[in-house]
Amino acid sequence: MKYEFTPQGVCSKKIMLDVEDGIVKDVAFLGGCNGNLKGISALVKGMNVTEVIEKLENIRCGFKNTSCPAQLAKALKESL
Repeated sequence: MKYEFTPQGVCSKKIMLDVEDGIVKDVAFLGGCNGNLKGISALVKGMNVTEVIEKLENIRCGFKNTSCPAQLAKALKESL
C-alpha cells in the first residue's frame, strides 16, 4: 500500500511510503537532509513496520521535539 504523509516540525516536506504485509518496501523523503534521509530509507527497507516504529519514534533533532525519523515512525503508524 502506498501512503503519503506530511511531516510536522521538520525540514522534510513529504514522506512517501510503500508498505506490504507489514514490511517496508520503500520510503522516500521530499526535502530535508538528502544523504541522511536516503540512508534511513535504505536501512528500513525490508524491515517490519513495528520494528521501525519502535526504533525511530523517540528520536529528536537538535532542540526539536521530533525528527525526520520520528515523523517516519508516525507516518508508518498512520499507514497501519
